[in-house]
Amino acid sequence: MKIIDIQTVGVNWLGMNHVFIKILTDEHLQGIGEAYRVGPEHATIAAIHDYKQLLIGQDPLRIEHLWRLMYNGIRFPGGSVINAAISGIEIALWDLKGKALGVPVYQLIGGRCREKVRVYRSVSGESLAELSADAKKAVHEEGFTAVKMAPSPANSESLSWNQVLRGSAARVQAVRKAVGDDVEIGLDPHARIFEPYRALELSEVVRQFRPMFFEEPLRPENIEAMGELHKKLQIPLATGEMLYTKYEFRDIISNKAADILQPDLLLCGGLLEAKKIAAMGEAEYLTIAPHNPMGPVSTAVSAHFAVSTPNFLILEYTDYRMPGLVKQPFQFVDGFIEVPETPGLGIELNEQAFAGKPLESWHRRIVVEPDGNIGFQ
Repeated sequence: MKIIDIQTVGVNWLGMNHVFIKILTDEHLQGIGEAYRVGPEHATIAAIHDYKQLLIGQDPLRIEHLWRLMYNGIRFPGGSVINAAISGIEIALWDLKGKALGVPVYQLIGGRCREKVRVYRSVSGESLAELSADAKKAVHEEGFTAVKMAPSPANSESLSWNQVLRGSAARVQAVRKAVGDDVEIGLDPHARIFEPYRALELSEVVRQFRPMFFEEPLRPENIEAMGELHKKLQIPLATGEMLYTKYEFRDIISNKAADILQPDLLLCGGLLEAKKIAAMGEAEYLTIAPHNPMGPVSTAVSAHFAVSTPNFLILEYTDYRMPGLVKQPFQFVDGFIEVPETPGLGIELNEQAFAGKPLESWHRRIVVEPDGNIGFQ
């Protein structure tokens, strides 16, 4: 079997960009993947089509070999666009291989470690009442056993730091009261805190509410700073959504900068790279909670990873926000998703519905803070 074409499908679905990948073979099999939305989606598409020239004529079942061709074949180690392209292609190769062999992807990467995959969703609301209502809905109506939230008030950039701390404590307290003591609450400052001491102060005012994790309190460029913060935190630190490949996760692990690793399979290098990252973490007693904000294609590959990975903890889940992207999404039941026995990833794009929904430009929103500094949301 040989690769004869690699195609991309860009779509803006309900306000969110998606870059899908289709790998075609001379035996009429097709694999589906998705690249992460890193901002310049057309640049990611260009990178995918550049890799196409390298991969046409290759055996698609030699996934490790093809990954090495892509990763080592560039002049410098890749940034977000390159890693998103490699990840999306690699995921499509696994879908194709599962179909070729007639088995679900998880059977190719170790088999089941669990029967179903625990998931959480994010809850939001500017007022305490709105936030509490969304948390109650997620738990008491939809069946989630865990949620995630931004701890800081929505207008934090216009508040003093003491106001931010009081507002954060009030928000987390409101959600804890809404969901009860047994539901887990993840906290995500979205890497908007620059100073480690402020991240520590924020963790201290919310610690009494027993957070499941404190996600990416600092940006990941300075791993040593994250490691120093981790020594002082008394709640679990989670990070990894902006990191690429086993090499960058090695730095997190060796600096003891996290309790929970959060690779995004659409960005970190793909499924097999995520398995390697998980194995490195397992040797250091770390758990894995994949970053997964994209939708049902990302959920599918993340679920195959999760069901076959012993140190998996929990998976982010957003499929409810974007119905219709795939013809038959994975089933969500009582806080868990079920991985089907369908060959490959078990999904099929709903391409007929994509017409008239082209990709749109996307950038983080710029804000001017009270001290005159420029920030992003």
